Amino acid sequence: MAAKKTFLLRVDPAMWDQLEAWAADEFRSVNGQVEYVLKEALQQRRGWHRGAEQAEPPQRPPAPQGTPT
Repeated sequence: MAAKKTFLLRVDPAMWDQLEAWAADEFRSVNGQVEYVLKEALQQRRGWHRGAEQAEPPQRPPAPQGTPT
């Protein structure tokens, strides 16, 4: 298993309290809850899956041909 990246995240104390309560409701640590929320957001955005960090992002469709500029 690849090592996880570490980074510092500064949050408002009120946001921390909300994250802490939410994590406790889900039986997770705050770190685990933040990771879960980020994964959910990525899945909604572009279908994240394990190993996606090596995959290329989806390409945008080409612009229609013959449109006046």
